[in-house]
Amino acid sequence: MTEGRTAPRVGLDAIETASRDELEALQLQRLKWSLAHAYANVAHYRAAFDAAGVHPADLRSLADLAAYPFLVKNDLREHYPFGLFAVPREKVVRIHASSGRTGKPTVVGYTRADIDTWAGLVARSIHAAGGRPGQIVHIAYGYGLFTGGLGAHYGAERLGLSVVPISGGQTEKQVQLIQDFRPDIIMVTPSYMLTIAEEFERQGLDCAASSLRTGIFGAEPWSDTLRKEIERRAGLDAVDIYGLSEVMGPGVASECVESKDGPVVWEDHFYAEIVDPATGAVLPDGEEGELVLTSLTKEALPVIRYRTRDRTRLLPPTSRGMRRLGRINGRTDDMLIIRGVNVFPSQIEELILKDGAFLPLYLLEVTREGHLDSMTVHVEWPATAASDGAARAAAANRLVKHIKGSVGISVRVVVGDPLTLDRSAGKARRVLDRRPR
Repeated sequence: MTEGRTAPRVGLDAIETASRDELEALQLQRLKWSLAHAYANVAHYRAAFDAAGVHPADLRSLADLAAYPFLVKNDLREHYPFGLFAVPREKVVRIHASSGRTGKPTVVGYTRADIDTWAGLVARSIHAAGGRPGQIVHIAYGYGLFTGGLGAHYGAERLGLSVVPISGGQTEKQVQLIQDFRPDIIMVTPSYMLTIAEEFERQGLDCAASSLRTGIFGAEPWSDTLRKEIERRAGLDAVDIYGLSEVMGPGVASECVESKDGPVVWEDHFYAEIVDPATGAVLPDGEEGELVLTSLTKEALPVIRYRTRDRTRLLPPTSRGMRRLGRINGRTDDMLIIRGVNVFPSQIEELILKDGAFLPLYLLEVTREGHLDSMTVHVEWPATAASDGAARAAAANRLVKHIKGSVGISVRVVVGDPLTLDRSAGKARRVLDRRPR
């Protein structure tokens, strides 16, 4: 079910510019295989399909997939560690897992063909971002059980790039190697890219004057405002790569540098739906809801209608013949309810960046005083700005008013000195919810 690639790619895969009819015919063929593969080899899917009264043979069109049950993260945890594998464990050549901070880790496995597919899709993603054989890529995603580092690594090598596998952390050394090795591309979380840019500035260097010309950023939601800030400070084209471990890892979708208008879903390997988070009903393209993904070619761990919890929408094709994801506007499970108001961290981030007075880092601290919830927004004051208390107070008051006007809640804003907030070499922690459970 997969197509390997043994030499660096030099152009687009034919399917990237195929007609919609050609693409959907391939999707239907592969979807039938994936459903049958999951049903025949995974007890969970067999039981879930039977309980829903559906069978793989019932699928006659792509729209028929809506009748099949969802897969959720808790299903992976309940079958920890290998209960959802569709091949004998001996056929699994790679195992990754989540951190397990909210329970048992979710475990994913890959056959040799799965690894080959993954490498090919990440190579396709880097090519879409402007990467070409012979360039140097600096990979600062974490290596190990996290899928980011090794996923990026294998894809970059498949494309024919020279890989600098530094992983996360050692920020001073990150800057040193960028200065010494002069990479063309960096692959890292957007929040850690800002930390690297800060380290350039701390050393009296201009990040925008470095060799970096392309940044491929993922693993956490980020806004277009943050994209502009990164591009201004680092002097590069910032493109979005999307993925999640349960579905494959990075490379499920990726932006094209010529348009930078949302990650293209590689629809020859993944079927995307948007559903209403409350009812599960499939929504038409263009409407925002929860992204649901079905793998079409995965052997070791097929995922059928996996609820990602990511809030986005499906957009029509532009630079490629496949649909795009709109900006990920947070997650359906990271919504905070503050005094009856639904609040997403991405809303606060947008206002902080739009104001322009603060560094592009923040922490939302939520507490309960008596029976009332309250939120404190922690931000940082730039070292280059005037340090008098009046300027800070005026900026804090302005942000309080903007949040009240846009989001509808009253907050307290604490403006700290530079480096007050924790810097993460991976995904940034944006919310600290101290309310009793």
